Amino acid sequence: MEIIQPDVKSMLFDDTLKFYNILLRDIDNASDYVYMEFYKFGNDAIGRRFRDTLTRKARQGIKIRLLLDSWGTSLPESFFSDLIKYGGEVRFFEKIRFNLDFFTRSHRRNHRKIVVIDDKISYLGSSNITDYNMVWRELILRLEGKISLTFKGIFLQMFDIYNTYMIFKSIHVEPVYAEGFEIIRDVPSIRKQTVKKKYSRLIKSAKKKIVIETPYFLPGFLVRKAMIDAVKRGVKVMVLLPRQSDVRLVDILRNKYLGPLHEKGVQFHFFAPQNLHAKLLVVDDDTFCVGSPNFDFRSFRFQHEIILCGRDRRILNKLREHIRGTLVECEPFNYARWKTRPAIEKFFEWLIVPFRHLL
Repeated sequence: MEIIQPDVKSMLFDDTLKFYNILLRDIDNASDYVYMEFYKFGNDAIGRRFRDTLTRKARQGIKIRLLLDSWGTSLPESFFSDLIKYGGEVRFFEKIRFNLDFFTRSHRRNHRKIVVIDDKISYLGSSNITDYNMVWRELILRLEGKISLTFKGIFLQMFDIYNTYMIFKSIHVEPVYAEGFEIIRDVPSIRKQTVKKKYSRLIKSAKKKIVIETPYFLPGFLVRKAMIDAVKRGVKVMVLLPRQSDVRLVDILRNKYLGPLHEKGVQFHFFAPQNLHAKLLVVDDDTFCVGSPNFDFRSFRFQHEIILCGRDRRILNKLREHIRGTLVECEPFNYARWKTRPAIEKFFEWLIVPFRHLL
């Protein structure tokens, strides 16, 4: 990727409450439109605060569009009745239908988190709009500049096909280049898996250091091999995980991978205070990817995801500070404890393996 210093102002949030407050301020200042795409939008204090703010802006004549995943967001349309009454549009991505393809189709979710405001401001990252995200460590980028026009186009594409089943054109999956950044979108596909392929290429290109931050770590064979090969080349490979995520089954299954990768030289660090929900890849302190996908089968194979990749030095400096802040509250992987873990844990690891693609 050519190194270009983008004409983009950026802010980075790992404090979710600060992110919510700045986003609400930007919505309050909107003069044309607010477009939001989220996996989860809660019927809680934060969700109601955002809904009421958006409703007030719609009443002022601001164009409001929400695209929410119907699996992640279990809200009735009536929750947004006032917003809709004043002209706001709310769409639920791929409503659940009970049919012969129910089990497979239901896992093809829209996991993206994007906000675009007035062709000027855009957000992407890991956080949803819920109360519990406030106590998690997240990672969100706020960008100001012409790149917001690109995110606007990406949002409108998904808004248009929100209820279309597996009909995607090249415009929905091809990388987009804007202001020196590369934006990569993924769609449910065993063959494409564009985010995984991008991550694999970057891991294979690493010369000094790889940092992965993810709440769920279930890497496939080819990704594990790329990480092990990187260690053999002398690359330091660090994976930052929550000590305990919000999905216990994933935590149980990930343990199956930790010992063998540790034996090959991959370093694991567990974030202790609460859930680490950030999604990040940094290679050689030179290239970053930030966005919505987890480092697991489900994100790579079954979900609509999005990442922003680039080499902007200002963002990289902020990401280094974020990583240092995460590491301060981490504890290292205890290999001796892993080797002596109870037999019942090993049994459940083995039992869950066939379902790893759906967790």
